[in-house]
Amino acid sequence: MTKAKIGIVTVSDRASAGVYEDISGQAIIDTLNDYLTSEWEPVYQVIPDEQDVIEATLIKMADEDNCSLIVTTGGTGPAKRDVTPEATEAVCDRMMPGFGELMRAESLKFVPTAILSRQTAGLRGDSLIVNLPGKPKSIRECLDAVFPAIPYCIDLMEGPFLECDEAVIKPFRPKQK
Repeated sequence: MTKAKIGIVTVSDRASAGVYEDISGQAIIDTLNDYLTSEWEPVYQVIPDEQDVIEATLIKMADEDNCSLIVTTGGTGPAKRDVTPEATEAVCDRMMPGFGELMRAESLKFVPTAILSRQTAGLRGDSLIVNLPGKPKSIRECLDAVFPAIPYCIDLMEGPFLECDEAVIKPFRPKQK
């Protein structure tokens, strides 16, 4: 069985300011460790809120590092420096708007400001790229909502088979006839 490579990208201006503890990226790693029982390898980057840097990082993870899934955190709000969705759209072949719609709907159950979020998802080659918010609590809420569809999406893209701890998260895969 092929070990899945999963890209984790934290987008933050604080990252380039020196000492920085990346709790958002760690929240993604912790969540994926909770979900996945199959072996996986993180490809991890902390980068500034600069569209060209975000684009180059996503391209490298998809095309060179062969990540079947790339998960970003940060840069999805309305601030002028929040350009992660634009970078994602610029590098993707096709967009998957249902991911952002579901994440916003889920977040609205907790905070009315979820409508300010601009998370999105798209496909680049053999990679699914998913933008998450920056707060660890929101990361888990959003991943809990969309992750059940991610293993099947990767199956359809002929990527590695992601096995999950179904006591934690139950992936949806249609029954074969």
